[in-house]
Amino acid sequence: MDLVFPNCINAPSFPAERHRISLRRTRSQISHSTVQTRNRWLPIRVSSLAAVASTPENSPSGTATSGTRISRRVASTSENENKASSELLRKSSAAMEQLDIERGVCLPFRKYSPETVRNKVLESRGAIASLMLRGVEIVWNLGLYWSALMYDFLVGRDEEVVPYRARQLRNLLCDLGPSFIKAGQVLANRPDIIREDYMNELCILQDDVPPFPNQVAFKIIEEELGQPLEAVFTKISSQTIAAASLGQVYRATLRDTGEDVAIKVQRPQIEPIIYRDLFLFRTLASFLNGISLQKLGCNAELIVDEFGEKLLEELDYTLEARNIEDFLENFKDDPTVKIPKVYRNLSGSRVLVMEWIDGIRCTAPQAIKEAGIDVNGFLTVGVSAALRQLLEFGLFHGDPHPGNVFAMRDGRIAYVDFGNVAVLSQQNKQILIDAVVHAVNEDYVEMANDFTRLGFLASGTDVSPIIPALEAIWQNSVGKGLSDFNFRSVTGKFNQLVYNYPIRIPERFSLVIRSLLTQEGICFTLKPDFKFLEVAYPYVAKRLLTDPNPALRERLIESFVLNTLITSPRFLIATGGYMGLTC
Repeated sequence: MDLVFPNCINAPSFPAERHRISLRRTRSQISHSTVQTRNRWLPIRVSSLAAVASTPENSPSGTATSGTRISRRVASTSENENKASSELLRKSSAAMEQLDIERGVCLPFRKYSPETVRNKVLESRGAIASLMLRGVEIVWNLGLYWSALMYDFLVGRDEEVVPYRARQLRNLLCDLGPSFIKAGQVLANRPDIIREDYMNELCILQDDVPPFPNQVAFKIIEEELGQPLEAVFTKISSQTIAAASLGQVYRATLRDTGEDVAIKVQRPQIEPIIYRDLFLFRTLASFLNGISLQKLGCNAELIVDEFGEKLLEELDYTLEARNIEDFLENFKDDPTVKIPKVYRNLSGSRVLVMEWIDGIRCTAPQAIKEAGIDVNGFLTVGVSAALRQLLEFGLFHGDPHPGNVFAMRDGRIAYVDFGNVAVLSQQNKQILIDAVVHAVNEDYVEMANDFTRLGFLASGTDVSPIIPALEAIWQNSVGKGLSDFNFRSVTGKFNQLVYNYPIRIPERFSLVIRSLLTQEGICFTLKPDFKFLEVAYPYVAKRLLTDPNPALRERLIESFVLNTLITSPRFLIATGGYMGLTC
């Protein structure tokens, strides 16, 4: 076979999560047998948790979400069945149910549960010996690192050696394997858990992951296809286009059609490694619950469950294929956004074949200009696409780094790598918009209460110590006026807040923050004087006039943000322009 494209540039990284497939199902489509399967593991506490989630402060619309409805329905029949369950099962189930309630989204076909992980690990031959050896390896390496940190603290040099210790941590996570690389990538977006200087070092893990040999990758592709590579592809790249913690990407040409495609291949024998490490993570987390409750307001096991649920979904590339199809459906009528099609007949759980995107990296402003693309128009397209994902669809790209976002030569924006996506329920979107309204109106008490509603603070937490800190952050960030607002100035100060208070950032919101920051960074690369609100005006005008959700329109119209925008000539021009286009 000819090996070509040695210098291709396209960098999908990886993961895979499925949400919208659940949202598209009506309650009547969720099978009774599925509900009963989940019911075996639901705790008695679910009914009380569901009641909390459906209170007015947690459900602005006054109605329970589908996830809450299912939780109530299942809980009503689960009390007798769960009496015989162990305390361990009840606690782990409660953690998973809490995640469902916080999200406000039903995930009826869950791939992860602590019991599933434990059973999967212990059923394998030689499991105990493998766990003991791996446990010793993890404890020994992390123990040595922790001892070094304690020594630095005792001799008073802990601040001096931060850059060195941060690099040491990154290298340690790489040495411990894909589970720890993935954990490091998650920590790079969790200021509630780790210091900002360590976060910056761990960001390198997003891109700098060594590939595995081509021969191994090609064999996996052939096993999934059930036929030799030569029968399907005429060409395949001799080097990986991108490598990540769970897999890597090649470029190839289809024999039947001559189309160029991207082939994403999972790392070999990674599933048993992930299951084993998740079991050990959760075991270690059980010893850290006291510290976690004090610092984050939740059990450490809950954080592991949140991480493990997403990680196991990322292992199945069929879920990423569904994500791509959902994005295609969402943007099917949008001529400014390009989503690659997926070749289902050539894809499986370990291999994903997608349309090749021949675009220009968004961090190459000169190349974009040379291609004749209007930078201002492209920025408007990008901001609009990002806001639609967050506020309309509730399904958004969680990793829009420069290797995953491209400028097409016709001015469209193109996205690749749909493994790392997240979902926001209607309830979460409404509370999020409420939080923005409260921030702009400088209602810091309600801003603090929004933290509880969104799951950042445990229910019942005294928010009074946080109110002055929120006020200081917001005043410093918008001191020059809302027109100069940018996300980086806010999140930099917010990171300090969450590190010093018992605040936990739910994973979906850590992805929101990362997504907004990454895309804003791309915008600043293309236009150093970029102003988010100016570019967002046309989209806001359109939503004011056309949004089908009355509650959302009311929140937008009544907010001080819109009072400010409506008095702006730019807003009037944007509104008038949109009305002219629709008449």
